[in-house]
Amino acid sequence: MKAILIDIKNTILATIVMGIICCGIYPVAVWGLGQVLFNHKANGSLILSKDGKTILGSELIGQPFSSDKYFNSRPSAAGTGYDASNSSGTNLGPTSQKLNDSIKAAVDAYRKQNGMAADALVPADAVTSSASGLDPHISVKNAYIQAARVAKTRNLDPAKVQELVDEYTDKPGLGVFGDAGVNVLKLNLALDALANTTK
Repeated sequence: MKAILIDIKNTILATIVMGIICCGIYPVAVWGLGQVLFNHKANGSLILSKDGKTILGSELIGQPFSSDKYFNSRPSAAGTGYDASNSSGTNLGPTSQKLNDSIKAAVDAYRKQNGMAADALVPADAVTSSASGLDPHISVKNAYIQAARVAKTRNLDPAKVQELVDEYTDKPGLGVFGDAGVNVLKLNLALDALANTTK
């Protein structure tokens, strides 16, 4: 009986000690290291206005843009669009007529908005949503196609707009993982900043 009581006591003490370590010390240590070493990323990679008071968005979450003077983001099926609390794709399969119809409509709209021929190829990311619905990037090819429209609408040199596309292109992870992508929010904010400096 004494051995059983000792085992119970040791088990309770081990549970308390491990609880303090795993549920207290470890999370606080990770949080503290994140704040010190990766403050921007640990706090949501937020993009602030010049005064530092207004949150314009996050580098990690897409936003809708519809004006011709902006680059369009990748379509989103997350909630009403880009809803981080309801992250999801369409969950429609390749045989879904609804998916096929929505892609066809998106292709037609993309070609029309960007002055493309009726049979011109459209980048897949321009007309399909990502699995999360939050993707902040578009492909470089998609951005280059949109650059001509944006430059024309803003009365800018197309070469200057393409320079901005290149500047806000994130390279593949470690140079090999994934594809290069253009951060749409950062690019559009840079366009607005450029417009303000040229007025």
